[in-house]
Amino acid sequence: EFELVEMFHQVFVTGEPQSREFELEAPHKAYLKVEITPIRFGEEEEAQGVLAMVRDFTRLRRLETIRTDFVANVSHELRTPLTSIKGFIETLLDGGLESRETTKRFLTIMYQETDRLNRLISDLLDLSRIESGQAELKRNKLYLAPLVEEVRLTLQERLTEKNITLSVELGPTPVWADEDQIREVLVNLIDNAVKYSTAGGHIKVMEHNRGDQQEFVICDTGIGIPKDSIPRIFERFYRVDKARSREMGGTGLGLSIVKHIIERHAGKVWVESELGKGSCFHFTLTKYQEGKE
Repeated sequence: EFELVEMFHQVFVTGEPQSREFELEAPHKAYLKVEITPIRFGEEEEAQGVLAMVRDFTRLRRLETIRTDFVANVSHELRTPLTSIKGFIETLLDGGLESRETTKRFLTIMYQETDRLNRLISDLLDLSRIESGQAELKRNKLYLAPLVEEVRLTLQERLTEKNITLSVELGPTPVWADEDQIREVLVNLIDNAVKYSTAGGHIKVMEHNRGDQQEFVICDTGIGIPKDSIPRIFERFYRVDKARSREMGGTGLGLSIVKHIIERHAGKVWVESELGKGSCFHFTLTKYQEGKE
């Protein structure tokens, strides 16, 4: 308040306009820009009054922060595998090629890192298309049970390796959705469940009738999510355990892609989880009604 009063005083004393940005803390952080201009009548040199304009640029500041964080995160995620690849190449050039075993091991790691880069770039492009609206929604009558079976076949080798069972309890209720995009949602959610489930775990896919919406739930018996991480779990590049996620090949974008796809379908997505006991990811889709096509 003192700074604001001082601004008015300076305008009257100097006759010059004043401009200043303020950061407010309570009840929610906000950013305001105050511009005060002197008002003169006729040929009077002294200000007879002032015109004050207050602009709320909180949303703009938040968008700038998101953009800055996004660029920083992308740079870090790209740099990490590139640094690793460069290091292994330098080692090989410095004599590592003399050992066939070392060469094979290093090349395997480099292949894994380039594969990770490819997944990251692919996810970034997918997210960009979805956020910008370039990924056109091609809605049709869609049953999720066959899509879940497709995902099961894709992940069967990993399910077998970890001795994880996947049970599906989906009825014959169709939804109004884009098949390719919902497949991507299921791949991301079930793949996550496999990644974070311990050996011998169980994954269950089920549904609930919610009026004109159908709620789908994917539950696992995995490691769970800390309570303080749940509100941020759908943010781009947010990871509960960064080291573990990278080790498992995660890009940190999968759940963000899920969120944007479901919201584009006018649905909701959320998670319920207890650390050490597993997680349940929920999402809703509009039920198919005859005559929609």
